[in-house]
Amino acid sequence: MTARSSARAGARKPRGLALAGGGPLGAIYEIGALTALAEALDGIDFNHLDAYVGVSSGGFIAAGLANGITPRDMSRMFIESDAHEAPFDPSILLRPALREYLRRAVSLPPLAAGVVWRILASRDRAALLESFERLARALPTGIFDNQVVDAFLARLFAAPGRTNDFRRLDRKLFLVATDLDTGAPVEFGAPGHDHVPISTAVQASAALPGLFPPVEIDGHHFVDGALKRTLHASVALRQGVKLLVCINPLVPYDSRLPGRNARTPRRLAEGGLPAVLAQTLRAIVHSRMEVGMQRYRREFPGADVVLFEPNRHDHEMFFTNIFSYASRRRLAEHAYQKTRKELFERRHQLERVLARHGIAIRLDVVTDPERHLVRSARLRPPLVAGTRIAGRLADALDDLERWLAHAA
Repeated sequence: MTARSSARAGARKPRGLALAGGGPLGAIYEIGALTALAEALDGIDFNHLDAYVGVSSGGFIAAGLANGITPRDMSRMFIESDAHEAPFDPSILLRPALREYLRRAVSLPPLAAGVVWRILASRDRAALLESFERLARALPTGIFDNQVVDAFLARLFAAPGRTNDFRRLDRKLFLVATDLDTGAPVEFGAPGHDHVPISTAVQASAALPGLFPPVEIDGHHFVDGALKRTLHASVALRQGVKLLVCINPLVPYDSRLPGRNARTPRRLAEGGLPAVLAQTLRAIVHSRMEVGMQRYRREFPGADVVLFEPNRHDHEMFFTNIFSYASRRRLAEHAYQKTRKELFERRHQLERVLARHGIAIRLDVVTDPERHLVRSARLRPPLVAGTRIAGRLADALDDLERWLAHAA
């Protein structure tokens, strides 16, 4: 390295990455998007950033990146499991929480005895209803066992060159969970919370209430970190990060926008309860994130925050269950191609921001029609020449329109 390049490296502004949650689907989207960004952005290495923040399923990805696992290798591990030496079996997330069931079952006899006693001792209807409500304490706090998450990641991070200890990492990693008894966010990896194993912190950050039991750490119970905020990007910005790349996989769906799939309902109520609940969750998550983005611009005016997320008319992301692994190859490829397309469409805006940090967009990568993330996608027949030429012409016209609008 020359003296000049060494000086440039020393003067490089700190960079960071913030990953939101979104269940298994969110992690799949983030892997696809990160792989596209890693290949298309020249001048940034997503395994050597200054700070990582992960929330919920985003904690899986952030912890892997901080441990030197590349986005492409994560794709082989999580998406194409059969192509990796340490494959991730999606079925481990669906194992019943037998210990939690047993623990609650043991508490049932004394609770039931107390209810019977109160029924015999009181004729007050309100007291009887209250007695039956006490039986709810015997219900399990989660359906599936999330201890397997801790065990899998502990084995993964035990490999040479990796660590399960925040304090031994070469870069800062923060995994955010929510203290169930106070509702306060806790940043595992920060001083005072960096003694917790990384794998256990991921388990706590991804403990979605109702699906997974709370995770007990140092006498406190923790659940999903997204309960308080969506991205927790301020955690990285407080570390002095000047360029923060953010990925949020969950956005509300707008069926009125162009690009709606003909097979999807025009009105979400036609999709029944799952569609209504999914839209409600996404609207809440996204509105909080928008508020956060506005606050970051006010509180950290010297930092550039770049956000990547699906389009609001992306039916592929909306009409797939966020806990489904069945379509993970298709969705990962979808996120990969969508992010490459977004980089091309936003390049005039992004080039100015990224150039301040010594980063450039590789147009040869984002416009290469032969690039794929998933192996099976390479087997599909190529586009006919007319379709490809028409697509490039449409891109050129769109580009001209954006340039004229920018010039105006």
